[in-house]
Amino acid sequence: MPPASPEGLPGRLAEPARALAWDDFRLINAVAETRNLPAAALRLGINHSTVFRRLRQIEALLGLALFERHRSGYALTAAGEEVAALAARVDGDITAVTRRLAGQAPAPAGELRVATSDSLLCHLLFPMLARFRAQYPGIRLDVVVGNAALNLSRRDADVAIRATDAPPDTLVGRRAARIAWALYGRAADLPEDATPQDHAATASWVSLGDELGGLKVVRFLARHVAPERVVLRANTVLGLAGAVEAGIGVAHLPCFLGDARPALRRLSPPEPDFAAELWLLTHPDLRHAPRVRALLDFLAAEIAAQRSLLEGGASA
Repeated sequence: MPPASPEGLPGRLAEPARALAWDDFRLINAVAETRNLPAAALRLGINHSTVFRRLRQIEALLGLALFERHRSGYALTAAGEEVAALAARVDGDITAVTRRLAGQAPAPAGELRVATSDSLLCHLLFPMLARFRAQYPGIRLDVVVGNAALNLSRRDADVAIRATDAPPDTLVGRRAARIAWALYGRAADLPEDATPQDHAATASWVSLGDELGGLKVVRFLARHVAPERVVLRANTVLGLAGAVEAGIGVAHLPCFLGDARPALRRLSPPEPDFAAELWLLTHPDLRHAPRVRALLDFLAAEIAAQRSLLEGGASA
């Protein structure tokens, strides 16, 4: 691969930098962003010792130290900041070109990376994706599950399917439905002589963890339920539903998830304040890519057919 352009570097660095290849700049960028050699190695798909060896070679070529090693990780030197800034600009340029080329794909074919949560994938999307694959056999799906928002600007994913009231301004898409939440408990645990409201007032609770502390249901629990009554926390909504089903405690769950489990029973009607918008999102450069457009249009129609379930209209 040809060397990256050293434009923007001062004279003392410009000439040595001409000998650096793009892979060298990628390595510098990875170490600068992660501040950690194992994490940088994981991002680059190489081993830790290779990152260490190549970083030493780059610094020897430039005749300057780019990083200082501290207990908290690798910190950029003044020279390192200049080279890392160039690496970031080159990475941005290459990413932009890659996105534009991906957006010009002539037909709905190729790989499509989709990011979503485990609860949406397992209880809503899998049947839809199966029908999508039957209609578009030329598209291969790579599904990434997690609650953290991936960086679609860097092509960590092509499409994100998220429940959020505040989608990033850098993305475009459509609001497909509104997801209702209600309070659920295990039906077998409800006393015969008590109302669901009475049971909720005395039962133990399970909650989502601090990683999802921005959700309205988590903030509600922090304000209205004593900490000693919260006996388990889970970092996924699917895990939270499993805890309720096991009888560990009661919890607010999305209605499409709670209603799909026969062992659970709603203890209250859906709470309007807890509802979240379901968004289909992509990067502006990919919005007209045939495979992206095919998936967005397909899922929008499929989700519309399931809107009553998602919005809490059906109770198990």
